[in-house]
Amino acid sequence: MNIGSLHLIDNSDVIKNALPEQIEIALEAVGLQSEGYAKLKCPVDTGRLRNSITHATVKREKAVYIGTNVEYAPYVEMGTVKQKAQPYLAPAVTEHVPEYKAIAEHFLKQ
Repeated sequence: MNIGSLHLIDNSDVIKNALPEQIEIALEAVGLQSEGYAKLKCPVDTGRLRNSITHATVKREKAVYIGTNVEYAPYVEMGTVKQKAQPYLAPAVTEHVPEYKAIAEHFLKQ
């Protein structure tokens, strides 16, 4: 479309089509970062728990999850009547929210 000497190009379809891929890339970056923080914060005895921490992105939910499949992980995270809590997953998320927001914004601006 021409308006005087101004030439406008509608790129809204290009942006709309690129957005889902950028969201997935941003989620993956946030997942990697949060997984790293969880591993840093995780208490270590044998290393099994720390080595089991991973992340997964769920495209249809536009979400990323971090966690572990080690059976005793909840007891370490939340504690028991005999063992005090040693949180590593929750702080990996809650203590870095501004950083995750910046990572997402970085990828969504590309």
